[in-house]
Parts: sequence; C-alpha cells; structure tokens
Amino acid sequence: MLSEQLNGVLRAVASALQTPVIIALLVLMAATVFLLGTLIVEIFTRSGTLSGRRERLLREAVECDASRRESVAIRLVKAEKSRYEGIVRLTDGIARLGPMMGLLGTLIPLGPGIIALGRGDTFTLSQSLLTAFDTTIAGLISAAVAFVISAVRRRWYAAHLASLESEMEDLLDAAEK
Repeated sequence: MLSEQLNGVLRAVASALQTPVIIALLVLMAATVFLLGTLIVEIFTRSGTLSGRRERLLREAVECDASRRESVAIRLVKAEKSRYEGIVRLTDGIARLGPMMGLLGTLIPLGPGIIALGRGDTFTLSQSLLTAFDTTIAGLISAAVAFVISAVRRRWYAAHLASLESEMEDLLDAAEK
C-alpha cells in the first residue's frame, strides 16, 4: 500500500517534469543554433578581431609604467584567458546538459507508454515512443554541435593566447634592454 503510494508520487513527479524537460531541450537547441551562428561569424572575423585585440593589449602593456609592465602584462594575459574560458564554458555546459535532458526526455514518456501497452492502447504507446526518440535526438544533436564548437574555439583561443604570451615576453625583454 505504502509502496504503491510512493510509486504514484514518483510517477506524478516524473510526469510533471516532462514539459520542463522538453522546454529545456528546446532552449538548448536554440542556444546551440545561436552559438553556431556566432562561430560562423567568428570564422569570418577572427583574424581581424584577434589581431586588433592583441594590438590593444600590447599597447596597454607598453603604455604603463616600466616598473609595473610585467605585472600588467601578466594581468592582461590572465584576463584574456578568463574571457576565452567564459566563452567556451557555455558550449561546454550545453555539451554536458544535452544528453542528460535527452535521457530524461526519453525515460519520462516510457512509463505511460508501457502502461498503455499493457492496456492495448497502441496510439498512446506510439506517441510516448515518438516523444522519447525526439528528445533523445534533440539532446544528442545539441551536445554534439556544442562539443564541436567548444573544440574549435579552444584550439583558436589556445593559439591566440600562446602568441599573445610570446609577444608579451618579447615586449618585456625589449623593455629591459
């Protein structure tokens, strides 16, 4: 009796989560499409944007007092690294959350689907299975695209940071002479 009541509560909670999970998946998909668009824009504007940022950072390091130049250069490189980590953090989050939300969206409708199968209601079963498959696909596609975006950006940003660090070291070496 108690276990049936507890199972009923769990079933009610799971059923109540179906709509929020589907909404979360739609938000993840929309965010992924947006981030894919920003990546495409970044592909076409990357070299000009990065060289402009590098020049501004180098100019800022040169213009400061010679006694503070090294600390300013370190601070600027760390700030740039932090900025890039923040950009990649969003796509990393989607890459992690997508499969989780997809799995939740898969499992939640299977309960009512199995109950419908026991009653011979094939229409409800097919609707439940369709929802389960759609949410799985949505979660995995969002995660896969976000993973690729993160990988591409990580490679770009690592190269930019390495170049910036090298130029800052050259700048500091030249200032000491």
